[in-house]
Amino acid sequence: MKAFVRRRRALDALTSVHREDPLSGVANLFDASIVFAVGLMVALIQAFSLTQLLNPNSQFTIMMKDQRTGQVEMIEKDHREIKVKKMTQEKKGGPGVRLGVAYQLPDGSVVYVPEDGQGPKPSPLEMERAK
Repeated sequence: MKAFVRRRRALDALTSVHREDPLSGVANLFDASIVFAVGLMVALIQAFSLTQLLNPNSQFTIMMKDQRTGQVEMIEKDHREIKVKKMTQEKKGGPGVRLGVAYQLPDGSVVYVPEDGQGPKPSPLEMERAK
């Protein structure tokens, strides 16, 4: 009987399954999920070409339209400054100054011609297409 007790104590010392914390593996899962989340963020930034957003010298304008609500947002980045403008259906009126004339070409593009004569002049072919 004493040999059985000694053997059991020796086995208990070698197999510490009952003495180990059952939640110790959760910490490893948390670390793995953090690494996965950071990797996913980096992959999405690369996939959507958002690296320009992180470049301090970049300039760009993005226009987005929500298909459900029809609301249009314009995101402008000028070096380090980012502005988000939301367009509305609200009409405005009042005194103003005419700045120029815009012509829509048959291919759908729009040409803006300032009236003060300082902007780019449309070619005669563009003027004829606009009529």
